[in-house]
Amino acid sequence: MSDQSPPDRPSGDRPIDQLLAVMRRLRDPERGCPWDIEQTFATIAPYTIEEAYEVADVIERGALDELPGELGDLLLQVVYHSRMAEEAGLFAFDDVALAITEKLIARHPHVFAAEEVRTAAAQREHWEVTKAAERAAKAAANGTVPSRLDDLPQGLPALTRAMKLQKRAARVGFDWPDLEGVRAKVNEELDELEAAPGPDAREDELGDLLFTLVNHARRLGLDPETALRRANAKFERRFRAMEGASEAPLETLDLAALEALWQAAKRGTSP
Repeated sequence: MSDQSPPDRPSGDRPIDQLLAVMRRLRDPERGCPWDIEQTFATIAPYTIEEAYEVADVIERGALDELPGELGDLLLQVVYHSRMAEEAGLFAFDDVALAITEKLIARHPHVFAAEEVRTAAAQREHWEVTKAAERAAKAAANGTVPSRLDDLPQGLPALTRAMKLQKRAARVGFDWPDLEGVRAKVNEELDELEAAPGPDAREDELGDLLFTLVNHARRLGLDPETALRRANAKFERRFRAMEGASEAPLETLDLAALEALWQAAKRGTSP
């Protein structure tokens, strides 16, 4: 077997150069992959979100041996969007890398300039001041009124976005003074959900309840998105255990038998 690479295999001094060359070839109108050629920013965006979640998943599972591959999949998304932008004459991968480099330098003057920040808390404060200035500049350029809620993407998971909205509001003092107030609000929203007269009203009240539960999580220092992912994983693990432990299909069992299987799965024992 020859040690030489196939003639068409992209080459480069650095792995990133090879990856960029691969993407150029995949998107080549004449010699590329038909599927890759027809993709757009909109069609690739869902994959970008999915790959970010897969990175979070391997970290949460502690499967760090899988992390290089998942980070590679996420990097591919950046390269993909950058290539499509380059084809459209908008920007290229180097512009993306330069933009984030300049942003990090600007937001860390205590590292790259003479400014001094001695604590993590002071750094967070400086970070927020810098981001506020960036939001104001962007609003001025767009001719809009700046808001502390600017630059929170609509596409974020709802629980995550709720947390971020609440954090922004809390910075101006718009927040519950203590946890007891949040608990009372949870109960109030639950009562309103139960009293809602129809589907639309119930959906609205359910949203209010979830938003308040996010507030409760925030005051406890918990991330609701992570908590729900863990709950999903726990439910899946226990339900699979029920399926494995049952001698009959679950749909043939009554509620008492299903509950016994569930309790056994929670204990990690046979029913």
